Amino acid sequence: MLTPTICLMDVEVPRLAAAALPGQFLIVRARPEGERIPLTICDYDRSKGTVTIVTQIVGASSRMICALEEGECFTDVVGPLGRPSDFVELPVAELRGRRYLFVAGGLGTAPVYPQAKYLHERGAKVDVIVGAKTADLLILRKEMAAVCDHLYICTDDGSEGHHGLVTEKIKLLLEAGETYDQAVAIGPMIMMKFVTLTLKDSGIPLVVSLNTIMVDGTGMCGGCRITVGGKVRFACVEGPEFDGYAVDFDEALRRQTLYRPQEQEADHKCKIGRN
Repeated sequence: MLTPTICLMDVEVPRLAAAALPGQFLIVRARPEGERIPLTICDYDRSKGTVTIVTQIVGASSRMICALEEGECFTDVVGPLGRPSDFVELPVAELRGRRYLFVAGGLGTAPVYPQAKYLHERGAKVDVIVGAKTADLLILRKEMAAVCDHLYICTDDGSEGHHGLVTEKIKLLLEAGETYDQAVAIGPMIMMKFVTLTLKDSGIPLVVSLNTIMVDGTGMCGGCRITVGGKVRFACVEGPEFDGYAVDFDEALRRQTLYRPQEQEADHKCKIGRN
């Protein structure tokens, strides 16, 4: 348990670990009667045949996942799914000369980690801004610091690092003359929206990950439909990463609330021991 509500797991899935790349995700089902839950791959170890996932308890299904003990099994695991990050297609020589800015909000730190690690290992310059409500909710600090050139912590209450939002830290870096070839934002939808607005006039290309709106992960349910550049796209099969400046964030924010009543009912049943 990284925090009282955030759990990190290494999952033994050799074939998945052999194929996983930064930016992709997997789907787990904790029990036969449980729903399919998409989770971004936080790390992978090809030699051990494992992938790492990080789950926050927010409802019934995430509670089932975090209740599993060491040595137990998921009912099933599917992956890797989604398109890898675009930079995996770039030659190492080109990555070596590039500079990246990652902005991670809350649990978004987990999917940022494998991307920063991949780039750092190939000689790219990587700066990471991590934001959380309070220092107690920060995760993977030591791991992230080991795979980036500069790690900037922001907390809403000022308990660690910069006292304020990640967008304020972005402005401070730009005002100080820092330049980047690419920015990546992963975290709550509202955070990604305001990171996009903050960087809009900077001239820095921005990628955002829409992993939070995925449901079945295959494009069949339509729950991850999103408008990007005026066209309907499916986050689970065409993403989850898209050009941040082209995403209709207001539509995405509305979509996230569609099943809230059902989620609350299911979580209540899970807490009192009913499935």
